[in-house]
Amino acid sequence: MRPEDTRGTGGDGLLVPMAWLYTEYTADELLRTGDLMEPTTLEFRAGRDALALTIFLSGLLGDAPLSRALSEARVDELRLLTAYGVTWRSWVCERLAESERRAGPGDPDLALARAAWRWLEETELLAADLDAIVPAPWEPVAGGALDGEGEVQVWTPAWQLGLPLGHLAVHLC
Repeated sequence: MRPEDTRGTGGDGLLVPMAWLYTEYTADELLRTGDLMEPTTLEFRAGRDALALTIFLSGLLGDAPLSRALSEARVDELRLLTAYGVTWRSWVCERLAESERRAGPGDPDLALARAAWRWLEETELLAADLDAIVPAPWEPVAGGALDGEGEVQVWTPAWQLGLPLGHLAVHLC
């Protein structure tokens, strides 16, 4: 989106990523309203980015004003899209690829969406391993390592923590 007022720049002003900023703001507000996590944590960022990416790629906000941004039907659709599962990851990859084909070169919204996805996929956060709270001493620890006190530590991509957090925030709105 180009700024409306270029004041002498000849119309080729700085591209402003308004669609991404709008979806990120909406996701941030949903998480803050749910009061599930401190806004300064990496888990909060993972939830915000997963939610923003879902909203952005689904086109749920479109051009709606913020007061009507998430009607009941849109909230229901967002609940379905954020339901935990492997399909969300493949859905994001497909939608990003499709968006890249349609977008013009240097699209700032898509660049920020891509950066959020890269962070969600490449960043690993320490999570509780609910399947192996206390493994039997003869069983190897799958996907985790024991810390000095014998507790299981599991590192997981940020989206795997952020997606359920975003889903829960949508349920609470």
